[in-house]
Amino acid sequence: MFNNLVIDGKRPVYLQIKDYLKDLILKGILRTGVRLPSTRDFSAILKVSRNTIILAYQYLEDDGFIHTVKGQGAYVAQIEVQKEGNGVKYDWSEFIGDYAKKASDLDIEKKELRWEKGMISFKSIAPDENLFDVNEFKRAFLNRFSLEGSKLLNYGYARGYKPLIEYLTQYMKNKGVDPEEKELLVTNGFTEGFNLILQTITKPGDRILCENPTHNTAIKIMKLFGLEPVGIPMAEDGLDLNALEMELERTDVKAGFVIPSYHNPTGLVMPLDKRLQVIRIFAGRRIPLIEDGFHEELRYSGTHVAPLLALSGKGNNLIYLGSFSKVLFPGLRIGWIMADRELISYLESVKRSLNIHTSFLDQALLYEYLQSGQFERYLKKARKVYKQRHETAIKLVKEYIPCRKVWGEGGLHIFVELEGLNTREVLARCYQRRILFMPGDIFFTDDSGGNTFRLGISRVKPEEIEEGIKIIGAVVKEMG
Repeated sequence: MFNNLVIDGKRPVYLQIKDYLKDLILKGILRTGVRLPSTRDFSAILKVSRNTIILAYQYLEDDGFIHTVKGQGAYVAQIEVQKEGNGVKYDWSEFIGDYAKKASDLDIEKKELRWEKGMISFKSIAPDENLFDVNEFKRAFLNRFSLEGSKLLNYGYARGYKPLIEYLTQYMKNKGVDPEEKELLVTNGFTEGFNLILQTITKPGDRILCENPTHNTAIKIMKLFGLEPVGIPMAEDGLDLNALEMELERTDVKAGFVIPSYHNPTGLVMPLDKRLQVIRIFAGRRIPLIEDGFHEELRYSGTHVAPLLALSGKGNNLIYLGSFSKVLFPGLRIGWIMADRELISYLESVKRSLNIHTSFLDQALLYEYLQSGQFERYLKKARKVYKQRHETAIKLVKEYIPCRKVWGEGGLHIFVELEGLNTREVLARCYQRRILFMPGDIFFTDDSGGNTFRLGISRVKPEEIEEGIKIIGAVVKEMG
């Protein structure tokens, strides 16, 4: 019976034997009261050491699957095994709630074309993992774990890991933010942060003003909460202020949401004077304004432009969402909210009700890496690489793709506006030629944007950028 166990080198042998026997017991092949082979006999059958069998039996007994009788051996314990089972098969679609149905409907990963091996994909705007200094991250892990060890594996605090909070507070001060009366809450990236804010300050039916186009994940989250995103058109330098004021005159708005630096998807950077005007417009109407820091760190040229939170001074109507996910280690899922102390207190309670806290181990490792000075060195290298890719992509698009406009001042993507073509039809033809990009309509709050698309350039090799853009251009010319 036991000769069909195939032992591999992936896991400890005693655990493989334990799981094998457990499976036989659960399937009813080894029934209650059956005596297992002696450890000596079983070790001979499997050609492993006797100690290995002893360990496997000990773990099975700890799990309640066998019991030993002194001087007699090991026996299968009384396990309730229902071979047929008493369960019934449901059609789960009958039980799914409105929220889950809406989430599924809005899940672009299920609906958009998927990458296949061998394709050139401009779909992602995640950082290039080839730029990560893995050895420095390993060193950060060993250093931090040697200092705090098992503490990092226990429960943490909803607010976050204190050293990281202090680091990020100083990080925001270095951007010009006045931390007085403000606090910081660590989140699982932008997505959780935006969810927490909307859960805390909105109710179904509320309207949220945002740029049009804007971050497609933000649109999805707003709609999931039953909110109405109201899109404001983009001018050459960001949000159209005339359209903004006109909309505020005729619409009751609960909050605003903007991405002022290297906007997703256009890549625009809102200039200083417009930032100040946006703050004044929202503050004058006592409307909270949510700022997504997004690609702030990926400034390739020009002078520093302060985040809105810094320009608001001691005002407390700005809510800042920060994250390193589009720059560094997105697998850690570390982000933060910086806002008025009273609001953070409510956000903390909401977070605690959802997931208790963000992984303390991940926060501690990120802190160790950041405070060592490695982040600045990494960022210098990453900016150089991404700047070259960005400039190359802009040049190639203008050279090969007939279009109305190319948007993009920085970040990990550019945005292309075609003349009178539907980009989903363009994408369908490009897909047949093994090229993938993100259609622009998913970034719009209305039915516009059908002639736009986003090219993510962060993870595409320079030679592939050129090849892919040439193919897109050829398709556009064929359809034009």
